[in-house]
Formats: sequence, structure tokens, C-alpha cells
Amino acid sequence: MTVAIAKERWASRCLETVLGTGPRQVKVGGDATLPFLHFEGEIPNPPVVALEVFDAPPQEWPEFLTGVYEGVLSDPVAWAKKCQDYGADLVALRLTRTHPDGENASPEEAARVAATVAEAVEVPLIVLGCGVEEKDAAVLPEVASALSGRNCLLGCATQENYKSIVAGCIANGHAVIASSPLDINLAKQLNILITEMNLEPSRIVIDPSIGALGYGIEYAYSIIERVRTGALMGDKMLSMPVILLVGQEVWKTKEAKTPDTAEWGEHKKRAILWEVTTAVSLIHAGGHIAVVRHPESLQYIKEHIAKMMQPQKY
Repeated sequence: MTVAIAKERWASRCLETVLGTGPRQVKVGGDATLPFLHFEGEIPNPPVVALEVFDAPPQEWPEFLTGVYEGVLSDPVAWAKKCQDYGADLVALRLTRTHPDGENASPEEAARVAATVAEAVEVPLIVLGCGVEEKDAAVLPEVASALSGRNCLLGCATQENYKSIVAGCIANGHAVIASSPLDINLAKQLNILITEMNLEPSRIVIDPSIGALGYGIEYAYSIIERVRTGALMGDKMLSMPVILLVGQEVWKTKEAKTPDTAEWGEHKKRAILWEVTTAVSLIHAGGHIAVVRHPESLQYIKEHIAKMMQPQKY
């Protein structure tokens, strides 16, 4: 017996964003349906996965995570190359040294590091500030200038500091991460403000903020799903691709930090599965770029995406 499958008819599609240049250029978005529902509409680009690189050796990482980057943790250029070798679609550089409570590195120094990393890899570069809005507003425009013409993704821009960051992206040909705290209306408002500065909507990537598995992932899933359905229903200010900063959320949870226990089992297996499960869940909600830390997580996620990108026959 043949069963007819009910199909949703959407009025619009997500915008497509292009990152990087040359043969390793990455395209995200462009979907005309919900994630992996190939029978309903076109999905021209699969979700992609980035690995994180820090500009200084990270603190409090477990040994099995630092071990996969042994010998390169003090050299962001070598670290980025290793991430590329591991198969990352993009490299996400975190400028932790610029934090005012740490080294308080200057914008010029941060720009120099970003430029050397960009020069060393063929995949597109994501550059993330230290998370202090005022400092990022000073650092990221300098980084944008140093990376001019490389079509990078810079962030995070918030409602408090977006003007200088977006201006740097406009002047130097980059895309921007627009970050808002798990609120669909705030996400729309920030996107409106950014487009009013004449940055093309296709050069905006939404960071809706997320929670890891067990730490608000259901709410994050709901927000991302609403962003995706809003785009498909024709809301232009929700049509941008979504980035998932998975690593920063997962590796601060007690499940990812607690050593082997009789109740919770092997630490390494548990932590990697926590990262994979968080990323895969939110990709199914509508995420387009997942930023993770462990290369085994990267491989599991990419294998899942490849499997889901194979259209099913009905």
C-alpha cells in the first residue's frame, strides 16, 4: 500500500551566507524546509562544524582534551593547522588574551594573531572576542581590518556594541555574528539594527545563545526552531543562518568536567557524547554552524550530518 506523505508548503527560505574564499569556501543556509526534510524542499548546503582555537593555552581543560592538541596549545597557528588536519570545516579563533581581567592584550596584538592564523589555514576563519562588550568593540574592528578581503565571520556583536563591529565588517568584507540572550524578539531587533547600518542580511549569522544538554537545551531548541520556521514563513529578520557555540557551553558542565565515577562512567566518553548530543540536537532544531572543541566530537557530528543529508525514498 502506498501512503501519501503530508508536505508543508513554506512561503520562503533561509538566506545563504558565504564564508571564506577559494576552494575551501563554506556556504551555509539557503534551506527551503526544516532540517533534513528533503522530501519537502531544497537543502542546498549541509550544516558545518568548526573546531575552536585559543590564542593562549586554555585553563581547566581535561587531559584527554588537551592531549589531542599536544605541542600546539601555545601556538594558535599550529593549533589552527591541526584543526584543519582533523577535518574542521572552519576554524574558530577565540581571542581570550584580550580580556581586561587577564592579559588585556591590545587590539593591535589581537589583529596580528588573527592575521597569522588566517594566513596559515585554507578553511574560513571565525574570530570570537573575549566576551567583554566594550573590549570586543575595540578589538574586532582592528581584527576586521587585518583580515580585510578574507570574508571571515566576526563576533559576537550585541545590542551594546554592534555599531563599531558591524562598521568594521562593512568596511572590510566580513560577516558578523549577532548575539542575543535566548529571546526571539531581541534577535530580530538586533538584526534590524544591523541591517539599518546597510550590512546585507546575508552577512549576518544569528547566535541565539544556547544551553548544553541538561542545562536549558530544550529552551534553546525551541528558540532555534522558531527562528527557522519564522524564516520559512517569510520573516526576513529571522532568515539568517544560526551558529551554535557548543564547546563553550558543554565543557563547563559538571558532566564534562567530573572524572571517571562508578555512577557516571568513563569521563572521556561521557564528555564527548555530551558535546555531540548537544550539537546534533540543536542542528536538528535548525542550526547551521556548530563550534566544538574535541576532534572526536567533530567526526561524530560530521558523520551524522552526512547520513542525514542523504534523501530518503518514499
